[in-house]
Amino acid sequence: MLTNYSSSNNKVKLWTRQHKQVLKELEENGIYHAKKEYITEKMDDISEYYLKLYDWYVKEAEKIVPRPDEIIKYPIWLSTSSETMLQPTEDTIVLELEVPREYVVITDFERWGYVVNYWYVPLDKEDEKKHNEELKRYGIRDESALYMSHKGNFYPLLRNKIIKSWNRIFDSNLPTSGITQATLWEIKKEWIVNIL
Repeated sequence: MLTNYSSSNNKVKLWTRQHKQVLKELEENGIYHAKKEYITEKMDDISEYYLKLYDWYVKEAEKIVPRPDEIIKYPIWLSTSSETMLQPTEDTIVLELEVPREYVVITDFERWGYVVNYWYVPLDKEDEKKHNEELKRYGIRDESALYMSHKGNFYPLLRNKIIKSWNRIFDSNLPTSGITQATLWEIKKEWIVNIL
């Protein structure tokens, strides 16, 4: 697991920007789970794009931290430092949490960006160079087309190589971008230490 985060007493300090409605739900139920309707409202026109990515992420992240309940379909995204946290905007709040480490999945922020763009996640700069040379040999200018279009049907091995590389977002043995992020399956009211 990646370790670029603040922790003490086996707890991790995290921040998440959420709609004010989430705080109300936490006060009423003591727990919050991400809902599809919240994602589609937040992501608007690109929600289907993200939901597809989240389906992949859930399948892989639950191998690290099992979902506590099958009804939980989506992760909750959090910042691992106050410097990189999303700032509050209209109708939102930021929850500062202290969460037991065993509930937290930590990933590299930059490598997640590669996954979001349907790109190959390289082992290092040399591996990235070799991959880009391979794309050039095949005449592929838009790497994401291998996943998002029929082009992947013509290059199934290359497409599978890209998809398999995505698990590297969880690998702490690879060089990091210096910025990490976290996900949880749920937020419990007792984890809240501050509301911004």
